[in-house]
Amino acid sequence: MPQTDPSTTTTGGRVARSALDPAVAARLRRDDAGLVAAIVQQHDTREVLMLGWMDDEALHRTLTTGRVTFWSRSRQEYWRKGDTSGHVQHVRAVALDCDGDALLVTVDQVGAACHTGTRTCFEAGGPLPVSDATPPTAPGAQP
Repeated sequence: MPQTDPSTTTTGGRVARSALDPAVAARLRRDDAGLVAAIVQQHDTREVLMLGWMDDEALHRTLTTGRVTFWSRSRQEYWRKGDTSGHVQHVRAVALDCDGDALLVTVDQVGAACHTGTRTCFEAGGPLPVSDATPPTAPGAQP
């Protein structure tokens, strides 16, 4: 169920004018769709749980409600993690990376983070093969 106010949305369901603090908005480097990647991490274990996407309004809602809100690229609507599953993400902190194009959202995850029912979205995909070649040593680095 979209969480949008019809008086402030565009035809695609996105909020036309967000209440996001202009100082925060000015620091964001969005992709061509107006989105920023949001990495979600468990606050105490530092386990990476998932990756989602936020526009200015999703970030505003995340910062002001204490619950993580994303923009769904496939459904073209806002969604709050846990509204249907009960597996909510309570926001502990949000940080912007040095380039302004990614967010780190630390949360207290209740239940599974992945829609498949696993703790993280990185379990089902499994590890990818990595070359066992020794990387070159940086100048001045200890062997």
